[in-house]
Amino acid sequence: MRDPRSEALLAWYDLHARDLPWRMPPGATHRADPYRVWLSEVMLQQTTVAAVKGYFATFTTTWPTLADLAAAEDGAVMAAWAGLGYYARARNLLKCARVVVAEHGGRFPETEAGLRALPGIGPYTAAAIAAIAFGEPAVVVDGNVERVMSRLAAIETPLPAARTEIRAVAAEMTPSDRPGDHAQAVMDLGATICTPRAPACMLCPLSLDCAGRAAGIAATLPRKAPKAAKPARRGHVYLARRGTEWLVETRPDSGLLGGMLAFPTSDWSAAPDDAPPFAAPWQRIGSVRHGFTHFDLTLDVHATDVAGNPDRGRWEVLDPGALPTLFAKAHALWAETERET
Repeated sequence: MRDPRSEALLAWYDLHARDLPWRMPPGATHRADPYRVWLSEVMLQQTTVAAVKGYFATFTTTWPTLADLAAAEDGAVMAAWAGLGYYARARNLLKCARVVVAEHGGRFPETEAGLRALPGIGPYTAAAIAAIAFGEPAVVVDGNVERVMSRLAAIETPLPAARTEIRAVAAEMTPSDRPGDHAQAVMDLGATICTPRAPACMLCPLSLDCAGRAAGIAATLPRKAPKAAKPARRGHVYLARRGTEWLVETRPDSGLLGGMLAFPTSDWSAAPDDAPPFAAPWQRIGSVRHGFTHFDLTLDVHATDVAGNPDRGRWEVLDPGALPTLFAKAHALWAETERET
């Protein structure tokens, strides 16, 4: 027998589910394609649905099956991912696809535990795929679920310490039938009704069961422990153009922006060395800023039209769309400078 809260939530979801390209409609007799579920869940980490839709369409058009993705060239996948951020996800995407093809006959494991053993699949993603694609009653907890459960049970313990309590409430509600629809219903509720600011409690199917609303504190939940200030780093980035070609390099596979197309840079530190890739009259044209998970970065942008003999990188025609956001910002600054001269 379902938890009455899950019953109410599923009834709401049957009427109000978001139409998303990786989903099956509520109550569908056929389960969602595990490949599309996995791909969408990896893309959605730290990113919005609106940002992901275009990337998802590109990937599923270019590589319609898991086997297609596993056989893709690394550079093509990284270029298609450019701009979506958190680039370790793209590297792990390829690793995971190749492991599933090589070691599992091209079929994803159908259990949460089996999925957890694959590269790049953590607790949340494993639970989501298990529930949505395979009907396992896994407890799926993402940011939306944390917010809904915190408010529903009036959990005032700050995150991340509250996660044990939140998971317990989510587990109580997770049904053995339609677990995938239930997980997506909680996500949709958090995204459209139980929003971070000004939740629409009058429209919520769980409003009568919500302890946070009853106590008048729903909008203040979940509580979060204060974040430590992120350290600041600096660096230099060098944009050299030779006719229609640019000096670019592929960053090392390990580390930030690993495997991505980039302009040459200095080290990123409190006191970076100014180390251009070749001797030339470099002109500083400004700076760009970018926030990473653990630090904020400011890069001074240097440009030249002198075609020197670089000691690193290669000359090639550049598609700015293949650059990660940090280097796309540097290229945009150069383009703006060119328009003004």
